[in-house]
Amino acid sequence: MNLIAAAALDWGIGYKGDLLAKIPEDMKYFRQKTIGNVVVMGRKTLESFPGGKPLPDRLNIVLSASQKGENAENLIWVKDLDELFETLKVYDTEKVFIIGGGMVYNLMVPYCHKAYITRINKVFPADTYIFDFDSAEDWTLAEKGETRIYEDTEFSFDVYERVK
Repeated sequence: MNLIAAAALDWGIGYKGDLLAKIPEDMKYFRQKTIGNVVVMGRKTLESFPGGKPLPDRLNIVLSASQKGENAENLIWVKDLDELFETLKVYDTEKVFIIGGGMVYNLMVPYCHKAYITRINKVFPADTYIFDFDSAEDWTLAEKGETRIYEDTEFSFDVYERVK
């Protein structure tokens, strides 16, 4: 299972329900990695999408204990980890991406083997943070992406892997 996120230097990922930075290359990278695959998210993440609609060309699974919506063609609601793992049994774990929000990321880190992190070389006001992969002994930076710049923001596409 994989995790994909954009994180600031302090591992902040969001503020008041929105991303910290909107970087077009990051959005493109996210689409390239997740199209045709399974994405797992919390209810608030789904609600943050345009019209609160699931992402096209992906199976969207929403993990929410508090609220359950209607299943649709590319949308499945699950209430807990048991139901999530039961649903995921039929999918290749390499094609499953955890996409947010903060609670879901941090809940699912123990089940992930790879993390695709758009590392933003800045600190922003944030109220949502993700797991600190740099400080974890069981994770390693497997690929450090080249530094890119959008407007005044430096970022890179980094890949962390769980140490076996």
